[in-house]
Amino acid sequence: MADSKPDQVSEERQQLFCSELPPKVNSFGYWVWEKGPLKRSLPLLQMQMIFILGAIHMFHSGLKRFGVPMLISEILAGILLGQSGLGRINEVSRMFMTVDSQHIIGTLGIFGYTLFMFLVGVKMDMSMISTTGKKALAVGILSLVAPLIITLPVAVVFWEAWIENGSYFPYIAATHCLTPFPVIASLLADLKILNSELGRLALSSAIVSDLFSIFLTIATIVAQTGGQISKERAMINMISAVVFLLVVVYVLRPAMFWVVEQTPEGRPVKNAYLYAIILGLFFCGSSSDFFGQYSIFGAFIFGLAVPDGPPLGSALVEKLESLLSLVLMPIFMATCAMRANLWWVFSREMLDDALANFIILFVSLIAKVGACYIPLVRYCNMDRKDALALGLIMCAKGNVNVAAQSFVKDSGLYDDKVFGILLAGTALNAGFVPFLVKKLYDPSRKYAGYQKRNIMHCKHNSELRILACVHEQDGVTSIINLLNASNPNRDNPISIYVLHLIELVGRASPIFISHDMQKRTVSNHSYSEHIILAMNRYQRNHEGGATAHVFTAISPPKLMHEDTCTLALNKLAVFIVIPFHRKWNYISGSLESDEQRIRNFNCSVLDMAPCSIGILVDRGQLGRSASKPVFIAVIFLGGNDDRESLAYATRMASGANVSLTVAHLLPMEAKKGNGWENILDDESIKNIKHGSVGFEGINYIQKVVKDGPQTALAVRSMASEYDLIIVGRRQGLESSLTSGLTEWSEYPELGTLGDLLAASDLQSNASVLVVQQQRKL
Repeated sequence: MADSKPDQVSEERQQLFCSELPPKVNSFGYWVWEKGPLKRSLPLLQMQMIFILGAIHMFHSGLKRFGVPMLISEILAGILLGQSGLGRINEVSRMFMTVDSQHIIGTLGIFGYTLFMFLVGVKMDMSMISTTGKKALAVGILSLVAPLIITLPVAVVFWEAWIENGSYFPYIAATHCLTPFPVIASLLADLKILNSELGRLALSSAIVSDLFSIFLTIATIVAQTGGQISKERAMINMISAVVFLLVVVYVLRPAMFWVVEQTPEGRPVKNAYLYAIILGLFFCGSSSDFFGQYSIFGAFIFGLAVPDGPPLGSALVEKLESLLSLVLMPIFMATCAMRANLWWVFSREMLDDALANFIILFVSLIAKVGACYIPLVRYCNMDRKDALALGLIMCAKGNVNVAAQSFVKDSGLYDDKVFGILLAGTALNAGFVPFLVKKLYDPSRKYAGYQKRNIMHCKHNSELRILACVHEQDGVTSIINLLNASNPNRDNPISIYVLHLIELVGRASPIFISHDMQKRTVSNHSYSEHIILAMNRYQRNHEGGATAHVFTAISPPKLMHEDTCTLALNKLAVFIVIPFHRKWNYISGSLESDEQRIRNFNCSVLDMAPCSIGILVDRGQLGRSASKPVFIAVIFLGGNDDRESLAYATRMASGANVSLTVAHLLPMEAKKGNGWENILDDESIKNIKHGSVGFEGINYIQKVVKDGPQTALAVRSMASEYDLIIVGRRQGLESSLTSGLTEWSEYPELGTLGDLLAASDLQSNASVLVVQQQRKL
């Protein structure tokens, strides 16, 4: 036996490395090179992080202008610094890529990925599973099962009839069939279609497919354990996993809800609870290692136990997201790419392997696209381009796929050469899929109006459908004051749709709640309780003249305009009211808030709105006294927007408690330009001018001004005399009446006159409504 021992050792492929103990962490300075900083673990780790993150941002600064995702830059940085790039230089390899340092930075990377999977679980809205429709359920299952049924036989045939060492082909085929939820969510967010109709369907389908694939993966690992080790060990692992899931569901998740109950509304979660959850994360990660699963499995399942959204889910995301997305995950992706050997991808030795792998990848893509496209087009009558775009979205690959391929490589199923082939395929997929989806799917095309949806073309005494947006619950007061001035009654009914917009924090999936249909509410917590109560009271006060509907949309700030325009389109709204991004104190008149995200939202809605739109600058004067008449003024210069504002003001003037003044500003010289526009202006103002509207309390003032400065003086002199001033936005219209004023406008979205009336130095409490008539025709 003693003689056979060296032979056994020689048969095994082993490498001997020497490591200095105790480990040296801190350096003795640059002047002692023998014991210098790059020979100590902490300075070397910091230097590696600098080079990795620096390389990533160097690549991304050049590629982002072409719409290339960050993942490509992370992979390129890893290739540059790894054994396919600078790592082939011995001096660089000895200096930055020693075995000990690889262990340290590799551990840091996998720790970051564990945190990433935990946050994926935190952000995942499990209630979407119970509300998932048949379409999303079918797409989620078919996009996983159909590729498996088609691709696995191809992989087995390649293994048996073509590539002798292709035993890994079935595993590769299975990984190509995965549809990771975080990859889909990230892609939709990058394409800015997260809360579009297609995006919501893709997210729901991805959740179904991802959870189904997780259970298949667990079953595969258990079966593999039974085949390679023992059936008893496999049974123990399976029982341990089931016990772990039961503990998470029936012990840890109720504990999370208890934490939420202990947190007063509007107050942050106590740090002690957050620390306990982080410790629970580490415990669950290490526990999953004990029963044969990766640590990321325990972290992900524990993340699912955390209620998504505020206060708990959003607090954890806020604490961990920045470090994770900016540092740890880029390092993990780069370190994975470092281990790939791309020099062999197109070599003669690996040519057959590369060709077989790319064929398997292509077959899986075709099978997945077909599994989504054929049923949606044939049975759901979905648009062909949209169905094809959804199929491509479900084929998307990203950081989860790279991680899965890296873990399989660690198991010894294939080497770094094959891993290089797989990494190249993933990079090509991540680069081309977003480009193709952009070409196929344009969410804004549905807003192109084929009907005139504006106030001017509403029939007399017909229902006026208004969509009002609020970002905070107390913002509903401004909307109600405007509605009261709009004179809702049985002869002039108003249907108001209030959309409460909330920033998406602590969850991956946007949420849209109709409070008219409580069965669609995702939780017992009402995000818009005060708005619902206020609008119910408003409807009771105007019974027969007004109907109110409340909705809540929780989505990223950059995509809130999608929810707004989609709701306006679906409800056939003719007018959208959005708040100005600046807010004043009603008592002192001082500026309270100035939110850039609301301004960006307003500009996006102005560009995409399927109907007319108004920006409300509320200074508190409107609705201050219910017993006194409301004094409203319209400043009319001419144009579509001014005619729309006049139409809205005329409808207001039908109320007995409203006094309307129309100030018609005329240039000293005769109007030039579009004669048809001048005719429409004259026709609109004719009835007001001659007092034949049929309402009392309408005053007509005509004033001739020389140029822009005189117009500014005339407008400012009116500001303190009225409760509400309505003006048209008049974007792109040139006139001697506004000459010299446009260049000084601080807020172009308000137009020239709106900007004058919203100026901080204006000593007035009058509210301002800036109107833009429907553009998309």
